[in-house]
Amino acid sequence: QVQLVESGGGLVQAGGSLRLSCAHSGRTFSPYAMGWFRQAPGKEREFVTGISWNNGTKKYADSVKGRFTISRDNAKNTVYLQMKSLKPEDTAVYHCAKGSTTRVGVSVNEYVYWGQGTQVTVST
Repeated sequence: QVQLVESGGGLVQAGGSLRLSCAHSGRTFSPYAMGWFRQAPGKEREFVTGISWNNGTKKYADSVKGRFTISRDNAKNTVYLQMKSLKPEDTAVYHCAKGSTTRVGVSVNEYVYWGQGTQVTVST
């Protein structure tokens, strides 16, 4: 069975940075797409970013373009999310997810395995 464990969340002031990590264990990491989603209280889970197995394709939500960077290290079975210029509206639980195919999807139903999430709180 696949297990995804996120880490790196925390409390940061607006304008600050955080780096999230997602460690994958279980079945093969490659060649599946990986993604990050977030969910704020009272809101639906939303796509943040996704990456293909070879780092060749990366997709970002418009709200994070230019501020967030996704990457993956297949040798370490780990995907990362570097977040800069954080805003209060970035506050949410961030979930790592493994796609069902090699394609980088942007919807929840294109991902089959999910981590428990890590809280990111951005203060003003």
